[in-house]
Amino acid sequence: MAKTITSKRKTSSKKKKISKKKGSTKRSFTNYLIRFAVLGFLVASFFIALLFGSVYIGAWGKLPDYYTLKSIKNANASEIYSGDGVILGRVYAENRTNVNFKDITPDAINALIATEDARFYEHQGVDQRSLLRVLVKSLIMRNKSAGGGSTLSQQLSKNLYPRRNFGPFSMPVNKLKEAITASRLEKIYSKKEILQLYLNTVSFGENVFGIESASRQFFSKPAHQLQIHECATLIGMLKAPTSYNPRLHPERSKRRRNTVLSQMAKYEFISQNRLKELQARPLKIQYQKQSTNKGLASYLRERIRIETNKILKDYPKEDGTFYDIYRDGLNIITTLDARMQRNAEEAVAEHMKSLQSLFKQHWGKKAPWGNDNGVIEDAKKRSIRYKRLISKGKSAKEIDKVFNTKVNMKIFTWQGDKEVKISPLDSLKHYAQILNTGFLAMEPRSGKIKAWVGGVSFDHFKYDHVKAKRQVGSIFKPIVYAAAIDEGISPFEYLKNERKVYKEYDDWSPRNADNLYEGSYSMEGALAESVNTIAVDVLLETGIRNTIVLAEEMGIESNLPKVPSLALGTANISLFEMIQVYATLANRGVHSDPYYISKIEDNKGKLIVDLKSKREEDRYVLSPQNADILNHMLQAVVNDGTGKTLRSIYGLQGDLAGKTGTTQVQADGWYVGYNSNLVAGAWVGAEDMRVHFNSLSLGQGASMALPIYGKFLHKLSKNRNFRHYTNARIVEPDSDILAQLEIPHYLPENTNIFDKIFGVEATDRDKLMKRKERKEKRKKEKKSIYQKIKNIFKRKN
Repeated sequence: MAKTITSKRKTSSKKKKISKKKGSTKRSFTNYLIRFAVLGFLVASFFIALLFGSVYIGAWGKLPDYYTLKSIKNANASEIYSGDGVILGRVYAENRTNVNFKDITPDAINALIATEDARFYEHQGVDQRSLLRVLVKSLIMRNKSAGGGSTLSQQLSKNLYPRRNFGPFSMPVNKLKEAITASRLEKIYSKKEILQLYLNTVSFGENVFGIESASRQFFSKPAHQLQIHECATLIGMLKAPTSYNPRLHPERSKRRRNTVLSQMAKYEFISQNRLKELQARPLKIQYQKQSTNKGLASYLRERIRIETNKILKDYPKEDGTFYDIYRDGLNIITTLDARMQRNAEEAVAEHMKSLQSLFKQHWGKKAPWGNDNGVIEDAKKRSIRYKRLISKGKSAKEIDKVFNTKVNMKIFTWQGDKEVKISPLDSLKHYAQILNTGFLAMEPRSGKIKAWVGGVSFDHFKYDHVKAKRQVGSIFKPIVYAAAIDEGISPFEYLKNERKVYKEYDDWSPRNADNLYEGSYSMEGALAESVNTIAVDVLLETGIRNTIVLAEEMGIESNLPKVPSLALGTANISLFEMIQVYATLANRGVHSDPYYISKIEDNKGKLIVDLKSKREEDRYVLSPQNADILNHMLQAVVNDGTGKTLRSIYGLQGDLAGKTGTTQVQADGWYVGYNSNLVAGAWVGAEDMRVHFNSLSLGQGASMALPIYGKFLHKLSKNRNFRHYTNARIVEPDSDILAQLEIPHYLPENTNIFDKIFGVEATDRDKLMKRKERKEKRKKEKKSIYQKIKNIFKRKN
């Protein structure tokens, strides 16, 4: 019995020992887990602290300090305005227009907060819980898609300082850098300022930055005019600008818009009833591409883009740095009138489309360059493709293979851009047949350029034909006759029309376009009918040197050859220069320097430079009396000569003067017309002078260039705001001079009734000489010392 009890006690004791051992093992395992967790936490905390410290001290790249963050300045697009306040276009490194908080509709702010950072007004730049979640998932779980959790301040930091690649540590390092920067931003800026910075910085795709530029591009309105559903569309794009682009993916964009609206309802920015009504609306955009190439006056805007920074080198900022048209958000105010510019571009497009069709019909299936393969060969050698291949060391055979291989490309046609598959060589042949143009309009008194069209399509033809130098033909002749009158040659006498051979000039013999050489013309008749033989005679009698000096004083800077063919316009001169010549006549002998930039302001509207005040003073280059005589003669061109279709076809009324010009083989067609308030002119031709009409009736200036002027002025005449341009008078000469000018333009051979009927006396020359003496006296009084010196050098040249 005793043994049994003892045995039971031993058994019970063993069980207790086993139970205690099991309990001890469980506690030991639990303690182990706890110690492991604590250790892991400490290690993780150590590494996080180490990572944070290394990021903070700049081991992963320097963090922006407080001074840098205070000086944040986004690149701001500069805007070019017409004189009447219309935005012509923008120049930018990034398409951005910075706006103030008050100029952003509250609906956009609410949509942004509801979608991106609902606790924006509660935190100080960092949402610790979200940040910790991202760090744990990134470091411990190695989840590369553990993004998110960023506040608006952190997103702003990312926008200002783009992320870098640090390998497996990229996500945590970039997140910490953004968190630290965001915290600093919150200490420097108010919540409103951060929202303003964010919405001015964020990308909307398509190289559009900031809500103002996005609003203009997708809805054609400023940001303060956006409606709530439009705000939701733009804010919805921030998650993925390309995927939710309303132009590219309208259905996807609409779904995203409705998600944003739902978030706004969730956080009680809108009611549920309002939500349903807004979500039911169709997605509508009014897309207007904000491109440096699009918009009015693209050729002039390109010139302004290039010139502005050069101008501003003379006007540095207060801190000594220079303004930058690409980043400083400048306001550049031009002299253009947006309505006149639009009329000019319409006139060019209407005529050139019709003329190109006529040119194609004229040549049919024949190439306009005939058997001259040099036209295309030269075009090939001028092309960027050819120069690139040469720089790579390609052989002639390899280059020919490239130019004969068909590729997909977009080409210009008057029916719109066309996607085709052709060889680069065929592309050159296509473009070689395209006729181009330049058109310019200017106020003769003020010098303000009112319209500027440099070609038919800036996207395809970058060359600006307003400044291009081409043979000017007969539009040079008014300078010849003005110089003649200035030198005392009477405008009241008849000049014999006969063909001569000039032995001292290598037996050169000028001919008339109609090949008729008989009878005599008055000076006015010779100018109106563009008689070449008489123009050369007058030039030689006046003196080539004297004519060149006057031409330079009237605005021509191009080199003028000292040969008698100068009278026929063989010199290469730009439309920009020739407009100044006719503006001087319209302004009764006073030359006014043309200009197209009126002033430049900074992004706050503060004046940087007033370019109007920087122009040279107006100067007399012809006496008013002599200018009046020329103006009377050039009115005859419109009323009775080569420009009379302006009346018969385009129905233009009022005083008009002008001159057509046609060069050899009809390569260049010109017309410049004017009254006392507006001078405008056009050049038309192909890029290569070997491409032209093969008919004088089609290729003369009256057919090629004059219609642009006619259409332009006709459009202006329909707008009562432009009546002071279309109804302006031209001052007539004094009554005694006018009476002597009004003689028949042409007299047949062997006619002697002129002296009997009109009584032209020798004293006419004496009168002109006296007027010339008075003119010289006035010129001496008016001209500055600088101008005298300049003219001395011009004469030597």
